[in-house]
Amino acid sequence: MPNTAGGVLKMTSKGGGVLRDPLFSFRKRPNDVAVPSRLIREYGLVEGAAVTGSIRKGPNGPELSSVESVCGLTPDAFCGRRPFKILTAIDPCERFHLAASGETSMRIVDLVAPIGKGTRGLIVSPPKAGKTMLLKQMANAIHADDPGTRIIFLLLDERPEEVTDFQRSVEAEVLSSSSDQSMQEHVDLAELTLAHIRTDLECGRNVVVLVDSLTRMGRAFNVKGSNSGRTLSGGLGAGALEIPRRFFGLARNIEGGGSVTIIATALVDTGSLMDQLIFEEFKGTGNSEIVLERSLAEAHIFPAINIRSSSTRKEERLYSEDESRRISTLRRALADLKPDEAMETLLRLIDKHPTNEDLLMSIPMGR
Repeated sequence: MPNTAGGVLKMTSKGGGVLRDPLFSFRKRPNDVAVPSRLIREYGLVEGAAVTGSIRKGPNGPELSSVESVCGLTPDAFCGRRPFKILTAIDPCERFHLAASGETSMRIVDLVAPIGKGTRGLIVSPPKAGKTMLLKQMANAIHADDPGTRIIFLLLDERPEEVTDFQRSVEAEVLSSSSDQSMQEHVDLAELTLAHIRTDLECGRNVVVLVDSLTRMGRAFNVKGSNSGRTLSGGLGAGALEIPRRFFGLARNIEGGGSVTIIATALVDTGSLMDQLIFEEFKGTGNSEIVLERSLAEAHIFPAINIRSSSTRKEERLYSEDESRRISTLRRALADLKPDEAMETLLRLIDKHPTNEDLLMSIPMGR
């Protein structure tokens, strides 16, 4: 047995806890390290904290005997962190330069709906409109632009082969539950991930979380709470979306601290009333929205972004003054076009100019 171990703390009903391994998406495993309640009280440990320390043989398996670090900090430094409830949220003011990746889709997102540290972004998508590829490109573009930012992909109720593809193709940590797992396992993953991200934020870190999808998260929590309250139209429980709303609402930029950026997908036009109700619950709760258009995807125009319907609130804080004026001029020129015409026009401009800077400088500005 190794002398040290680490993992993310999940509390148990008896006041103790266990360390869950993020490499296995926090799933329960036979060799999980038990954390006695004595250590939890002594070091002020909370659910979601990443804990490392010495271990010994306990009555039921490996057991933590001392704590060496919590969330990468000394135990004293962790206890001195600013708790979540006193952190001050401010508007995002530092942009991720997605366009620097050179990917056409990322150049367009940077112009249409920029992403900043602390953005709470929603990708509204019908099936097969390219949302998965967009998320993958975002992860890799953010990593290239800011390698110091931690990037987490949260995949819920996903096809197993898709999980493998994400693990092999994105520069991010992948936390996943696949479609052959129970609804309770999807719920457990979402809840522990929420707690884990919150402690990272308290410690001043910058974290990006890409969620696919809020729809499947909502479905899982709806099944969990199916016997605990009244049911609304579409089969959606009255309190089913409490945790998903808290998860999405965690995204924020902290004054004098770190940030949590969440970009999450929400499915529409699936033929399910429940899916539509879940989307309606989140509509307008973010500060950035990218809308994918079925008609563009069917015409094989990618990215299938509806430019007129996509935007970021207070985007001027993420651009220079000159960039903001030029982008406003560009959007006005595209506003009266149909979605496919607007995207094809922008794609031609992208092809003509090697960088977004060149494209914006080509836009004639009135005096």
